[in-house]
Amino acid sequence: MALTVYCWLLCLYPGSYRHEFGEEMRSVFHDARSALPPALAAKISFYRREFCGLLSGALRAHLDRLFGPVIPFRRFSMKRQFRFPRSTVFLMCVILAGLVLAIHKAQNVVQMKESLPPATATAWGPMLWGLLFALALILAAVAAAAAWGVLFALRRTGMHRLDGMQTWAEHHWRGPTKPGNSCFDHK
Repeated sequence: MALTVYCWLLCLYPGSYRHEFGEEMRSVFHDARSALPPALAAKISFYRREFCGLLSGALRAHLDRLFGPVIPFRRFSMKRQFRFPRSTVFLMCVILAGLVLAIHKAQNVVQMKESLPPATATAWGPMLWGLLFALALILAAVAAAAAWGVLFALRRTGMHRLDGMQTWAEHHWRGPTKPGNSCFDHK
């Protein structure tokens, strides 16, 4: 019965939208409804959320058709364009590879720790944390050096900024700076 009501409410959407997404929406609703827990509160919450979402979606679809997508519903509207730089995909893959390697290395450490005598195995924990801390310090130093190198190449370091500054006397006393012509030279 709820699926029938949902299908009838899909008629509130514009025809083109209903033609493009209607069958998918009905299928998703059917799958989500079949996965509901038997509790009455969960069913009421599900139907309220779905029917309110369907009504607000139909209203947004009609407003978009009439006025164009000028009404900002950025939180709810899906966009088909690429939302983040392509370099992010590469960095995510590098991070994933690092995590997989770290998990594999941790499994090797656990296996090695289990095969060692108890007195030797307890020394691995502090030593591992010390090595990780040293590695973090080295990476921080390398990152700082790289950042300074970029700033130096762009001529944005403090040394370059101070090079072009005027002194207080040059800024406030624009007169000739020859000895004897300054207001500080009194005889």
